Amino acid sequence: MTTTQAAASPLLELSHVHQIYTSGQRSFTAVHDVNLTITEGEFVALLGPSGCGKSTLLRIVAGLQQPSQGMVRYRGQPLTGVNPHATIVFQTFALFPWLSVLENVELALKARGIPAQSRQPRALDLIDRVGLDGFETAYPRELSGGMRQKVGFARAMAVEPELLCLDEPFSALDVLSAESLRGELLELWTGGSIPTKAILMVSHNIEEAVFMADRIVVMGKEPGRIITEAKVEFLHPRQRKSEEFQRVVDEVYGILAGQTVPAELGVAPGEPGRIRALPKIAISDLAGLLEHLSELPADRQDIYRLPAELKINADHMLNLTETAEILGFAYVEKGDIALTSLGETFAEASIQARKEIFATRIRRLPLVRWLTTLLAHSENHALDWDIIRTALELEFPQDEAAKQLDTLISWGRYAEMIAYNSDSALVYLETPA
Repeated sequence: MTTTQAAASPLLELSHVHQIYTSGQRSFTAVHDVNLTITEGEFVALLGPSGCGKSTLLRIVAGLQQPSQGMVRYRGQPLTGVNPHATIVFQTFALFPWLSVLENVELALKARGIPAQSRQPRALDLIDRVGLDGFETAYPRELSGGMRQKVGFARAMAVEPELLCLDEPFSALDVLSAESLRGELLELWTGGSIPTKAILMVSHNIEEAVFMADRIVVMGKEPGRIITEAKVEFLHPRQRKSEEFQRVVDEVYGILAGQTVPAELGVAPGEPGRIRALPKIAISDLAGLLEHLSELPADRQDIYRLPAELKINADHMLNLTETAEILGFAYVEKGDIALTSLGETFAEASIQARKEIFATRIRRLPLVRWLTTLLAHSENHALDWDIIRTALELEFPQDEAAKQLDTLISWGRYAEMIAYNSDSALVYLETPA
């Protein structure tokens, strides 16, 4: 099935959907005012950085959780409870290790109330379609990662869902297995070998989304929301090296990377501008990016080309880009990145000079200022890790608060501003003055 074959009949409609998590007096908005329609014949990718609410939306679509606000309709009817017309393939294989391939697939049919005499023929047919004929009696431990995920696809398709939801289904696989499975799924979809009417895939891999989807819904975070959409209008099979493919990839990278606010608008390049979460990156990776950019002949570089050059994924690349931007080391515009003079200085500086530059820049960040002020006013300029994390939970969910604190400590240690004793779990201000 291709874009040109897509019917106009809407399968799924999300209207002003919000997902807000509350704990006591604290609240966190994971998804904000999302409006989305998926029609028959579409392969739609939800694309965005980690923590933007993609998987939350997928669970709402499947009826595994109810939105805090807004309406979900399936074929025009309000969705209440689990969506009987949708099924999810998760990034983890989620197979029962004590069941064979055939038994794992049959289990989905049993759960849907399919009579026993009909289960085995349908399960065997699907196992054959996904290319696992001959492995019916094998157990998950005998299969490679790609083969185990094929069992997951067969089990999901056994109940003949109208809407197939994919939650980063290739992210746990090695590069070659993932590439092979993407192609095989597209073959089943475009060839009409599966009864599915539409596919909704969550991904943070930009090239994967452009390779597979007809429409890419780009999401941002803090809070999770839809920024824009991009249509992929050329037909399958798609060639990654084609000019058309690279144009769309570049366009999507440009959307996700955003644009640094120009100095003439009153904000210098890289200014944080507001309280925001710190990207979870290692300083060594940031230094590697800046060094790489400083060694390239051109002043500006296409961001979409850098992951392949640096052998990192797109999500990590965008985190590095964001960090370089908020620290004033780089300037981003229309999917391109260029070093600022400060970024060039950092890339060429000695080890100690880099630490001093980094310390000067992170002192501007609201979260760093908050932590250093908190420690400065504490007894012995020290606080327990758990106490700081609890305070951060006023701004972030519990898991994210812990990650933010770990990032704060890592950055602070590099800048020689903060020390941490893992035995006592105490965070210290290294330079109280």
